[in-house]
Amino acid sequence: MIEIKDLKKEYFEQEIPTQALRGVNFSIEKGEFVSIMGPSGSGKSTLLHILSFLDRPTGGVYKFLGKSIDEMSDKELARVRNSDMGFVFQSFNLLSRLSVYDNVEIPLLYSDIPAIKRKGIVEEVVRSVGLEDKLHTEAGRLSGGQKQRVAIARALVTDPSVIFADEPTGNLDSQSGLQVMEILASLNKKGRTVILVTHETETAGFANRIIRIKDGVVESDKAITSNRVLNGSLK
Repeated sequence: MIEIKDLKKEYFEQEIPTQALRGVNFSIEKGEFVSIMGPSGSGKSTLLHILSFLDRPTGGVYKFLGKSIDEMSDKELARVRNSDMGFVFQSFNLLSRLSVYDNVEIPLLYSDIPAIKRKGIVEEVVRSVGLEDKLHTEAGRLSGGQKQRVAIARALVTDPSVIFADEPTGNLDSQSGLQVMEILASLNKKGRTVILVTHETETAGFANRIIRIKDGVVESDKAITSNRVLNGSLK
């Protein structure tokens, strides 16, 4: 699904270059659950932004579903991002005055799916995160854990190939964070690819592979055997 070779990203501030990524190499297969970890300033957030088409690299090769992003226009990148990628952010990024239904529907408004079919899709993904009783509640009235579950439903509504989760438990208490990670792990067990950025070791432990970034390069890339998922339930 994802292949990057010698990926580099350089920023300039007052003509002074800063190398955020110094030559990163790895690939991610369909259906993997990968955690990307690293200290502040390691380059992990920059890497996530490039992987999710929110930024472009300044060097190296990035292929998504077999196609180099160098061959894609900004318009095509936006189209692929909307159709094949779902996003879950630490700060939820919901519109607080809109209902759960309206927040989840937003990505579909850029498609040609008719309203009646959108309704069925939205109701199904909201049900999948256990919030069907909050469908018409304003997002601003929800708890932090509920808001993040709405964000996951919104990420699922376009049936994306991959879900990018950027510190999804960072603003949550431990119980709410556990519920969010249970949902992501369940989605992965059903075949969804999940790429998670986190600084929390316990959260990263839900993945089956951890890539550690330090000073803009891959420090380690290891498969892990999680003891959290057993017989379909999380321990």
